[in-house]
Amino acid sequence: MAGFGRRQLWWRIASHLLLVPFLIFALFPFYHMALTSLKTDRELYDRNAVPLLIRQGPTLEHYSKLLWDTAFLTWTKNSLLVTILATTVSVVIGTIAAYALARLRFFGVGSFGTGIFVTYLVPTSLLFLPLAQVVNWLGLADSKWALVVTYPTFLVPFCTWLLMGYFRTVPKEIEESAMVDGATRVQALMRIILPIAIPGLVCAVLFAFTLSWNEFIYALTFTSSSDEITSSVGITTELIRGDIYFWGSLMAGAVLGSVPIVILYVFFLDYYVSGLTAGAVK
Repeated sequence: MAGFGRRQLWWRIASHLLLVPFLIFALFPFYHMALTSLKTDRELYDRNAVPLLIRQGPTLEHYSKLLWDTAFLTWTKNSLLVTILATTVSVVIGTIAAYALARLRFFGVGSFGTGIFVTYLVPTSLLFLPLAQVVNWLGLADSKWALVVTYPTFLVPFCTWLLMGYFRTVPKEIEESAMVDGATRVQALMRIILPIAIPGLVCAVLFAFTLSWNEFIYALTFTSSSDEITSSVGITTELIRGDIYFWGSLMAGAVLGSVPIVILYVFFLDYYVSGLTAGAVK
């Protein structure tokens, strides 16, 4: 028994060691990003400096320049507003559409599901030109509200496709029992299906928030003034001037821009993973 327990221990250690290269690969960009944001300009442009270490002392001058010499706080506020509104609208519409496609039986339901999947696969680089005409027709040019209108064009298909598969894993018997007891289909959805599908909803919110927060093409196309652009556009357009790159401030903006995503995953990822094991049993 002692030998078996020892082998189990060594196997666990070995399996964790195998994850170290993948962990380094995943964390290295963040390490290099944070390191660059803390270096002085003198060390950044010193050819003899060690690229992966700070030899001349850390500094916060790049963060200070980003926060006080640019409109970074305004860009971040715009990003949060657009992302929260677009994610909320997309998850609500995607939930209704996914439930209808997963539970209802009507003519062409299979084709609708396939069409949603194909729509999700269409790259945004092909859609921003026709959407620009729609934005101009609505009078939303150079406005963050143009992003609230256009982001659901790729978020709704994604949320619908994701939740449609999750709703199909929920047993129909639970919903049918509620309807036999007198609940309407809408009441069964709100009181039975959605509480069970919380892990799927959390997953949809996480990914929709991430896609919205990191989106660049629509934000670059539909907004231009400093008071309306998002952080992803503002950091790249204001801190890259011709062939001059303000690397310290760029990396500082990247670090601060990743904070909302990190916070979101820290608070919800454990709940999401544990909720998947519960599924419809709860």
